[in-house]
Amino acid sequence: MLIDKINKYYTKEYDLSCSEVMIYAASDEYNMNLKSETFKAMSSFGGGMGVESVCGAITGSLSVIGILFTKEKAHEGERVKKLCQEFFQKFEAKLGTDNCGSLKAKYKKQDSGCRVMIETATEILDEIVARELKINN
Repeated sequence: MLIDKINKYYTKEYDLSCSEVMIYAASDEYNMNLKSETFKAMSSFGGGMGVESVCGAITGSLSVIGILFTKEKAHEGERVKKLCQEFFQKFEAKLGTDNCGSLKAKYKKQDSGCRVMIETATEILDEIVARELKINN
């Protein structure tokens, strides 16, 4: 399960940002075979892109959706756009916002960090990916 991979990577040992945790865990769970450049690219999305804007758990999750369900480019169809919209709507319905700063103020804890946001993103992402992979197979 994706949550097991999240628990592996969201530790002091790995010391990854929320966006990195999502992509590392998803890569393992969904056998994405990503290259190191992809993981490095996600580093710029942590902390709401460094300015406490959109939550890194969201940007990491959307990256996974894009990698898994885009054939070549964004404008090939509406599928990825709709999946991203669905993800945002569900995340905001559960936590009230997509803003990193607001989420950290409300949910971040000294001992568990941003676990609430990461677990929420994980639940939504896993649901979407499982459904969409089932549709494709």
